[in-house]
Amino acid sequence: MYQSLAAGRRVRLDTVGIFADGVAVREVGERPFALARTVVDEVVRVTNDEICAAIKDIFDDTRSVMEPAGALAVAGLKAWVAREATTGSELVAVLSGANMNFDRLRFVAERAELGEAREALFGVTIPERPGAFRQFCLTIGRRVITEFNYRLSARDRAHIFVGIGTTSRQDAHELGTQLARAGYEAVDLTDNEMAKLHVRHMVGGRASGSRDERACRFEFPERPGALLRFLDALGDRWNISLFHYRNHGSDFGRVLAAFEVPDADISAFDRFLDGLGYRYLRDQDNPAFRLFLD
Repeated sequence: MYQSLAAGRRVRLDTVGIFADGVAVREVGERPFALARTVVDEVVRVTNDEICAAIKDIFDDTRSVMEPAGALAVAGLKAWVAREATTGSELVAVLSGANMNFDRLRFVAERAELGEAREALFGVTIPERPGAFRQFCLTIGRRVITEFNYRLSARDRAHIFVGIGTTSRQDAHELGTQLARAGYEAVDLTDNEMAKLHVRHMVGGRASGSRDERACRFEFPERPGALLRFLDALGDRWNISLFHYRNHGSDFGRVLAAFEVPDADISAFDRFLDGLGYRYLRDQDNPAFRLFLD
């Protein structure tokens, strides 16, 4: 709807996410579009993380568990209030739908704190010496550490994947500035999908024996047998040196994979990826991959 209103005509999308499946349509209907052009002042867009945060807010207030599309209005209302800095107003959001299952609820619970900006994820480089982690904790002060992943990879520097409790996006930004002032190399990974979907579940150090690794992320519609069909499509032309898949109860299955592809085979590898028929992203330079897996 957002793109159709912006274009002044009905737009057909190539793909749609189905996390909020109640509003996932490729093309809006003729009558809803005509009505929206007349009565809708603005469409507020939100992320899946913000929808997850809205589901949690509704549950905290009412003990009702909404489905993603059902909580969409609250997510949009919260985004609008934050943008406009509105206070003292009476605002109404219409909730609709509670078609939730536990697989999807696991994803919601995992991402709600990020959507609320109550957690920030950082990749931080610290000295590899006794007491370095304690010194890092002293630097961040009386903050809650929500997650900490680490494995020895070098004798002089250590890369840690850390989740830290925050109160707002501004607070997370100030935390990053605080770490930089203290001399730490810190990368904010809060909005990095590779970090959130894959790296936080598999931090374990580099593979010293791998050669010519090319990292890619893939998406496929999440349904029974989808992963097997994806693996069949990959075949065995290039050695897979890294693979991570986790069923999040989300709209798409998501895979992080690395292939050992010599420079001489890059053109053939690109043609191979294009021919798979799956959405993909060459993500070799992703900072989360560089810090923890490359």
